[in-house]
Amino acid sequence: MTDILNQLGLCVEFGKINQASPYPPTMKGQPGASELTKEILEKGANPQDILNTALVPAMNRVGNKFTEGKIFVPQMLLSAKAMNESMKFLKPYFLSGEIKRKGVFIIGTVAGDLHDIGKNLVGMMVEGAGWEVVDLGVDVSAEKYIQALDEHPGAVCGMSALLTTTMSNMHPMITTIREKHPNTKIIVGGAPLNAQFAAEIGADAYGRDPQDDINWLNSIAS
Repeated sequence: MTDILNQLGLCVEFGKINQASPYPPTMKGQPGASELTKEILEKGANPQDILNTALVPAMNRVGNKFTEGKIFVPQMLLSAKAMNESMKFLKPYFLSGEIKRKGVFIIGTVAGDLHDIGKNLVGMMVEGAGWEVVDLGVDVSAEKYIQALDEHPGAVCGMSALLTTTMSNMHPMITTIREKHPNTKIIVGGAPLNAQFAAEIGADAYGRDPQDDINWLNSIAS
């Protein structure tokens, strides 16, 4: 079982989504994340082991390689898609409680901003790291965050902005959210942001890239 779990981890790391996928060329014609996850479950593997032994370490390797400049966004997206293929088979076990999540992460692009590539990538990577992700989409108001927090008490929030004109919406949104949920932890990210800005607007952390988000989330996980 160890060998097939290792192979699944490699499929996720290198973006081998399924057997029909031509990428990466070195794995052409081989089973991908989809087939291997199905096979592992049919052989009676513990779903939690699949997450902890194969998926989470693979996504950590992907995140670290991106941070080090060894891979770029297209490779990360393929890895995230491969991970999502595997997660499709694990979703029933999350819903039943058989697989335990580290926590709930609510993510969205802030009000007035319609960009979602970075936000989507962070969401996929964080889910692969063992968190339940609630994606609110784009142009998200403080009220939508509050509603999601009402439904998921104790969740952590992530806010993304790609424009200098919309990053200014973060401070009033954080203020409004904390009026209703004062203990909410919030991480912000996006191209025009930096750690100083995050501190000035009252965010708890700044995520330069998805791995930053994951590292911080894991550091506060109960």
